[in-house]
Amino acid sequence: MNTGNCRCPQFCFFIEHTEAPGATICHSSPTAFYPKILSLNKYYREIFMNRIIQLTLCSTLVAGVHASDIEEVVVTAAREVSTIELAETLEITPDSAALLRKAPGANVNSNGPLSGIPQYRGMYGSRINVTVDGSTLSSGGPNWMDPPLHYAPAAQLESLSIYRGIAPVSAGQETIGGAITAKTWSGEFSDSAQFSSQGRIRAGTQSVNEGLLTSVAVVASNKTHRIKVAGLTESGDDAQFDRGDILHTEYERDRVDLGYGYQRGAHSWQFDLAHNETGDSGNPALPMDIEYIDADLASLSYDFKGEGWNVRSKIYHSEIDHGMSNFHLRQLMMGMNPRINTATGDSNGIKVAIDWEDNGGTWLAGLDGHHETHDSDITDRDKIGFFAQNFSGAEREVWGVFLERNQQLNSRWRSELGLRYNRVTMDSDSVSFSNPGNMMAAMMQMRAMAFNNSNLKTNDNNIDWVAKLYYEADQATSLYAGIARKTRSASYQERYLWMSMEATAGLADGKTYLGNLDLDAEVAHELEIGIDILQDDFSFSFRSFYKQVEDYIQGTTDDIPHMGMPAMPVADLKFNNVDAQLYGFDVEAHYQLDNHWSLNGIVNFVRGKRDDINDNLYRIAPLNSTVGITYQSNRWAATLESVLTNKQDQQSTTNDEKETAGHGLVNMKGYWQVSEKIRLGGGIDNLLDKQYSDHLGGYNRVANIDIDRGDRLPGYGRNVFARIDYQW
Repeated sequence: MNTGNCRCPQFCFFIEHTEAPGATICHSSPTAFYPKILSLNKYYREIFMNRIIQLTLCSTLVAGVHASDIEEVVVTAAREVSTIELAETLEITPDSAALLRKAPGANVNSNGPLSGIPQYRGMYGSRINVTVDGSTLSSGGPNWMDPPLHYAPAAQLESLSIYRGIAPVSAGQETIGGAITAKTWSGEFSDSAQFSSQGRIRAGTQSVNEGLLTSVAVVASNKTHRIKVAGLTESGDDAQFDRGDILHTEYERDRVDLGYGYQRGAHSWQFDLAHNETGDSGNPALPMDIEYIDADLASLSYDFKGEGWNVRSKIYHSEIDHGMSNFHLRQLMMGMNPRINTATGDSNGIKVAIDWEDNGGTWLAGLDGHHETHDSDITDRDKIGFFAQNFSGAEREVWGVFLERNQQLNSRWRSELGLRYNRVTMDSDSVSFSNPGNMMAAMMQMRAMAFNNSNLKTNDNNIDWVAKLYYEADQATSLYAGIARKTRSASYQERYLWMSMEATAGLADGKTYLGNLDLDAEVAHELEIGIDILQDDFSFSFRSFYKQVEDYIQGTTDDIPHMGMPAMPVADLKFNNVDAQLYGFDVEAHYQLDNHWSLNGIVNFVRGKRDDINDNLYRIAPLNSTVGITYQSNRWAATLESVLTNKQDQQSTTNDEKETAGHGLVNMKGYWQVSEKIRLGGGIDNLLDKQYSDHLGGYNRVANIDIDRGDRLPGYGRNVFARIDYQW
C-alpha cells in the first residue's frame, strides 16, 4: 500500500500493480477512477477483491451512493429496507424488475421485456419471496415468462421495496435469497364525510422500441369509504441497438383494477380485483414467446388497530391462463416442430399476523399458507395426434408459523430474533404422452408410466431462524451483525419435470433438464456485517455477507438416464443437490456537495461458486457500480449518470456459460415541475449508443440477421424517453 504524494487521500485507493510495482491509482473524479479499476489485469483484480473494504470505502466516498432527488431510494435509519418511490422515477420501463437496479445488491435476469426475474446477491427466481400488495403470486407458466412482478406494472406502483440483506422471518415463507414487496397506488382515506377525488395520470414514450404508455388511476374517498378504478395500456416494438434490431422484444399489456376500502374506528377492510391481459410479447432468451396471459387476481384484507396491539390479515386468489409458442412471433428454425404450450396456474393464500408491545420492545407472531396448482400441455400445430403433459396437477402447498422479537436492550443496543417453521407438501397427477408414428413414442410413454408409478407426494419440514444485533456508536454511526438459517424446498419444475425440456423457471441456459423426485430442501447459513453513517450532508451504508448453502439445487450431469446407449442421454442436465457458497458486499452512499449539487451511486459485488466441484454458479451479476451527479433547483433537476460493469469471467462450465466483457454506459435524465400537479420528465439512456451485452441478459434463441443464434443478447441502444405526470 503506497500513499505516495497523493493530494486527495480521502478519494484514493492505492495498491501495487504487478506490471508496475508501486504504481498509484489516484483520481478524485469517478469517471476517471472506475475505468482504471475495470482495466486491471487478472492478478490485480484478485488483490482488489481481497481488499473489499478499502475499495468500497474509497468508491463510495468518490461516487456517493444513495438516492438523488430525481430517483429517490428512501431507506430507514438502520438501512433495513431499500424503498424505491415510483413517484420520483422518470423511466417508462414496462418491467418493474428493472427498477431493482436502483437498490444495493439487486439486479435482474432479463429474458424478455415483460419477463424480468429479480436477482439479489446472486440468488434469483423462487429463492426470493416476492409479494404484490401483500399477495404471493405464482407464475402461470413453467418458464416464468410472467414472474410475480409481471403483475405489478411500474406505472401503477407506489413503491418497490427490498429487504437489505437477511430478511426477517415475518417477510415471507421462503426468503433464502431475500424478500421484495411491491405496493400499487391506492390513494388515501380523507378526513371528511364529504367525498373528494385523488388521481394519477401518466403518459410516456421511448425511442428505442417506439414504446407507448398510458396509465390512469382515480380514487374517490371520504373518511369511511375509498373506491379505486385504474387502467393501464402499454406496448412496444422490437428494441434497437447500434447494429440493428433485437428480435423479438415487442410487448403489449392491458390491465384494469377495481378496489373498495372501508374503515370505521379500529377496523378496516380492503377488497381488490384486477384483470391482466398480456398479448404478443417476445422472449428471445427463451424457446417460446408469449401469445397471451390472461390473469384474474383477487384479495380481501382486514386490519384491526388496538391499544398496544394490532392484527393484520389477508386472503388472496389468482387464476392465470398462459399460451405460448415457438412460431407465432419468431421464425421457426430448420428441423424444429411448431409447438404450442398452454399452461394454467392457480394459487390461493392466507396471512394472519398480530403484533404487540411491551416495555422492552415488540412481538410479531403469524401464520401463512400458500397453495398453487399448475398444468402445462404441449401440442403440435401440424400434428393433431401429438400431445405431451409437461405438468399435470402439480401442487405445492406451504403452511408456516413464525415468531419475531424486536427489543431495545439499552440506549445503544437493539436486537431482532426470529423463528419460523414451514411445512411444504408437494404432489402431482399422472402424466401422459402421445406421438403417433414416432419411433421414440414408446420410450416416452414408458417414462411417463415410470413417473406415474413413483411416489409423487413429498413433505419437507423446514426451520428458519434469524438473529440480528445493532449497536449505535453515536448519533451518526451504527454497527450491525446478523446470522441466519434459511431454507427453500424444490419448485414444482425442479421436482416434477419428467420429460426432457427447458421448462426451468427462466434459467434460459439453452439446456434441457430432468426433474428429481428425491431433492432435499436447500439450507443456507448466512453471516452479515455492516456499518451505517448518517450525517447532514453525507450518508454511507456498507454490508458484507457470506452464505453457505447445503443441498443447493443445481442442474448436473449426474444420474441422467440414457436412450439405450451411454452416449445418448435423454437430457443435458438433471436437478440435483450440491453444495454452494455466495459472498460479497454492497454499498450505498450520498454526499451533498452544497445546496444544489450532490453525488450518488451504488457498488455491488457477489461471488457464487460450488463447493462439491471446481465450478461457479450460473448467471451471477459481475462487479458493478452506478455513479450519478445531480443538480437540483426549485422547479427542475438534472442528473448525469455513469454505469460501470466489470467483465464476468467466473462463469459456470456446467451450464456452458459464456464470459462477458466489461462495459460503461452514460445516462442523463431530468424533470421540470410545471405546476403543483404537472411534471414533465425525460432523458437519454445509453447516451453514447454503446454496444454491450449484459451478463444477465441471456442468449439469443431466435433467427435474426443482426444477432447470431446462441450469442449474448445485446443491451438496448440509445433510448430517448419522455413522460408527463398529472397528479391531484
